[in-house]
Amino acid sequence: MEYQPSRFIGEPIDALFNKAPVLEKKPGCPDAFTWRGDRYLSEWHDYRRRGRYARNMQEKHLATASSRGSWGVGQDYYRVRTDRGSIFDLYYDRAPKGPDQRKGFWFLDKEIEEIPG
Repeated sequence: MEYQPSRFIGEPIDALFNKAPVLEKKPGCPDAFTWRGDRYLSEWHDYRRRGRYARNMQEKHLATASSRGSWGVGQDYYRVRTDRGSIFDLYYDRAPKGPDQRKGFWFLDKEIEEIPG
């Protein structure tokens, strides 16, 4: 099945887990999420280092960091089909926002539609 974006959303969400994630910076796919007061029920990762962070690592370590990630670098993406049949891409941004906000943040990226084929 192929997919295409139907609309960009780019809003924060609250990720919900039945069991607390073992690792804060790699929480895995949430069991549900809430967005605009509603609750909703595949995955990929992007750990590429960008900008100055791409230049501050030795070449031999860069490949490993790109596949596993470094602390606070990258996003974990999830494609979820809700209990209402909607398909969304959401992601966990692993970057801390300051010394008091060291955990990452969840965002609803976009709604997806299936392309018949």
